[in-house]
Amino acid sequence: MAFDECSPFPADARTLRRGVRRTLSWLDRCVRSHEGSEERQALFGIVQGGVDLHLRKSCADALASLDLPGYAIGGVSVGEGHEWMCRVTEHTAPLLPETKPRYLMGVGLPEDLMAAIGFGIDLFDCVIPTSYARSGVAFTARGRIRLTHRRYRRDAYPIDTSCDCAACGPGFSRAYLHHLFAANEVLSAVLTSIHNVHFYQRLMREAREAIVANSFEEFLAAYGDTPKT
Repeated sequence: MAFDECSPFPADARTLRRGVRRTLSWLDRCVRSHEGSEERQALFGIVQGGVDLHLRKSCADALASLDLPGYAIGGVSVGEGHEWMCRVTEHTAPLLPETKPRYLMGVGLPEDLMAAIGFGIDLFDCVIPTSYARSGVAFTARGRIRLTHRRYRRDAYPIDTSCDCAACGPGFSRAYLHHLFAANEVLSAVLTSIHNVHFYQRLMREAREAIVANSFEEFLAAYGDTPKT
């Protein structure tokens, strides 16, 4: 990833323009540094501009003209919320070459991923699956659950009855995980992380299969009916 300046949210127009100028300047230096290099790294440029769609376009156009191995959209997980994340991503993704990987940085809630895939995003990174797990939050086919809640003290079901991960196997009930969290046992975070990562892998696999089957819109609509909390 080339260096970039990720502007905070909210930010005034001057701050956003400065961030884009600096991002493009650093990218130019990165490109020149990579020329003739024996290291076979795939240099990605990063689109910045906050929630200013005109700045996003000018930055994306500048990046696209460089014919980079891949492109990223940054600055959309800094507190702007789901609606603005969608507006910026839907506006910016089509401006980047569809034959190159398009990467949305720092976005990781399942509903955000599903929306962004629909806008043409290929890659994601986020700590949410494991950071949420450490606080007792598990992602399931029926929405998120918090295993530290007292309602799970005597719940004999696995985290997700539709899941086949190691954490949803025999012996690891919601009640047992609730106990582990209450006892501050590190195994609680380990098992919930295993489940959450598996949940994300399965979600991405199903999304890919829906795209190949030309049925992603139906898949997205069905996912939209799932409770998120």
